[in-house]
Amino acid sequence: MGTLALGTHTGRVAQTNVPLSPPRATLRGANCGLGGCQTTLAGTGGVPSLSPCPGGPWGGPRCPPGAQVSPPAWCQLYLGVVLAAVVIVTGCFSYYQEAKSSKIMDSFKNMVPQQALVIREGEKIQINAENVVVGDLVEVKGGDRVPADMRIISSHGCKVDNSSLTGESEPQTRSPEFTHENPLETRNICFFSTNCVEGTARGIVISTGDRTVMGRIASLASGLEVGRTPIAMEIEHFIRLITGVAVFLGLSFFILSLILGYTWLEAVIFLIGIIVANVPEGLLATVTVCLTLTAKRMARKNCLVKNLEAVETLGSTSTICSDKTGTLTQNRMTVAHMWFDNQIHEADTTEDQSGATFDKRSPTWAALARIAGLCNRAVFKPGQENVSISKLSIHEREDDPQGHLLVMKGAPERILDRCSRILLQGQEQPLDQEMREAFQNAYLELGGLGERVLGFCHLYLPPDKFPRGFRFDADEVNFPTSDLCFVGLMSMIDPPRAAVPDAVGKCRSAGIKVIMVTGDHPITAKAIAKGVGIISEGNETVEDIAARLNIPVSQVNPREAKACVVHGSDLKDMSSEQLDEILRNHTEIVFARTSPQQKLIIVEGCQRQGAIVAVTGDGVNDSPALKKADIGIAMGIAGSDVSKQAADMILLDDNFASIVTGVEEGRLIFDNLKKSIAYTLTSNIPEITPFLLFIIANIPLPLGTVTILCIDLGTDMVPAISLAYEAAESDIMKRQPRNPRSDKLVNERLIRSWGDPKSKDADPGMLIPIPWSQSNGVDPDPNLWV
Repeated sequence: MGTLALGTHTGRVAQTNVPLSPPRATLRGANCGLGGCQTTLAGTGGVPSLSPCPGGPWGGPRCPPGAQVSPPAWCQLYLGVVLAAVVIVTGCFSYYQEAKSSKIMDSFKNMVPQQALVIREGEKIQINAENVVVGDLVEVKGGDRVPADMRIISSHGCKVDNSSLTGESEPQTRSPEFTHENPLETRNICFFSTNCVEGTARGIVISTGDRTVMGRIASLASGLEVGRTPIAMEIEHFIRLITGVAVFLGLSFFILSLILGYTWLEAVIFLIGIIVANVPEGLLATVTVCLTLTAKRMARKNCLVKNLEAVETLGSTSTICSDKTGTLTQNRMTVAHMWFDNQIHEADTTEDQSGATFDKRSPTWAALARIAGLCNRAVFKPGQENVSISKLSIHEREDDPQGHLLVMKGAPERILDRCSRILLQGQEQPLDQEMREAFQNAYLELGGLGERVLGFCHLYLPPDKFPRGFRFDADEVNFPTSDLCFVGLMSMIDPPRAAVPDAVGKCRSAGIKVIMVTGDHPITAKAIAKGVGIISEGNETVEDIAARLNIPVSQVNPREAKACVVHGSDLKDMSSEQLDEILRNHTEIVFARTSPQQKLIIVEGCQRQGAIVAVTGDGVNDSPALKKADIGIAMGIAGSDVSKQAADMILLDDNFASIVTGVEEGRLIFDNLKKSIAYTLTSNIPEITPFLLFIIANIPLPLGTVTILCIDLGTDMVPAISLAYEAAESDIMKRQPRNPRSDKLVNERLIRSWGDPKSKDADPGMLIPIPWSQSNGVDPDPNLWV
């Protein structure tokens, strides 16, 4: 592209910068922070206290003699100041929580490449990556970050790390060939912000800015409307209930006091007193401290909570959409099975290598282990990606000073084609048709387990033709690569973490549905799902039933299968109703080869079923789903900065079992919050009673509004907070997840705590001011004794 053409081009093509959504206006955020029922109610009580009134601190005549027993006017000013402080502190806390969400997009800036190597007018020039436009010819090499979405036109051993987009842990080969209709799976596309790990490639830029795959993910993450957390809705429900009671009682006392002949000022004081007595001013602080204490406990168990409300949300979770790589698995390729001496042997894949092992005395095993070790470091030069041999190396033999050993590994069928003999019990035997069939059966069996299979062979080179010091030439290939001896097969898999099967079992007993959502191959995903218990033993998919009955898959009724494996390409063609039917009718589900948009669709589908959804993820591709979920859980070790910013919680050990620990803590805090609120409500009746006695019996107020605030914010808070240390019930992980529609934080049993016996115990204390008032010449109304 020429420089002149570039000038016109930049005018109509977006630059490579990912557009970041504008930050929320400060005033708008402050308005949201200062809203809410509790702050509005406290403000309603505070404004009249600060307004000029007769007998107030602003001057004017004193209150009439009938009101001389009311609290001093200065106290009303103090009350207004305290209530205003409660409103401001609450608003600042809410605004702080809102402001944290605006940081998600900032982490995308770190993923934008700074420089790009482009070819313009036949010359290679280094430019700022943000100046790359559609049509540019760009060159990338190992260690570079791809500056835009580009179509490969030439490649030399190029591999890119797509893990942040697709979840595939291994680097993916890039070449000019179109290999798949799905852009995320074809080899001729490189994506913006992915890393080139080896080789070189040239490509034409096809998308920049918000049109790139990464840009669309950023737009998804920033444009999603995040719903309120379950605990926030529960607190709001409680405050609305308290508001209704407070306003009703306040207005009733206000009207009653006017009917009984009190002045409007005294009536307003009664109104304020009733409102203050009913509003749990210490509720926000109590809930926050309780959640903070739980968050600290969770942090010690490798669950770092970013948003305090997420502590309880995790306890309410009814569905967990979990990634596979690194969360359910160990994120390290490990040998799982071997085939040698015409037998399949199982290897130890446990994390601590404490599992059962096989008999290693066979000479064939010694040869197989030797080949695997010697081929481990073989390397290819750029341009050799089409060589049929995967790995080959030649080594001098210690047992024969003049001899060499050629070892080779690669795709099993290609390795077998180069062999004419097979090693059995340490002896070379002819590779006849019977052994070829045995090889094919073993290969299919291991491949059916979702494991990556490699073949191994060797050849002892004759010392007379290849003496010590012989110069082997890999380019001209002056050594034999056929008529070799086949030794065996090894299959590898990323094995499940040791604690995951038990954790999945706990989830099932707790009524939590675990769904695997991965970008990996369906066969591999299904194998891991069975290994960790997401697909229970004995439960079949549609494909399993068809294979067992030897009938086509189309003839199987999908509802007969309890388990289901859904390919991303099938999910792409599904309607919302079809997805909802799968989520309703299958208890054990695996989604494989999913894209970021599809992961988001799955989360939304679960939420349509009324589920509280937790989502795990570690890549940039997971950020929309992490933000949309009721609670997003990012990986602390393998997670990207973007996923950590979008998440509500971070797993410090990347272990699924830690999520289950967090669920238990979340359920515990919900139970303990009920106890704290019940304790807080028991003081409402004793705080309202003095105002009732003052109005109907002319008993002086022994408990003013400021005193009530001191009780609510002082003595009541510490015991309420101490209830957060209560231990869990024995069946906490055996009961079903709470239903947000029916199992409320404040229910009928909790409302009855208003009439708790402790409240009645306080009634005799209300009679103490009577002798004092009589000694000062104020007799209670005779109706009191009636």
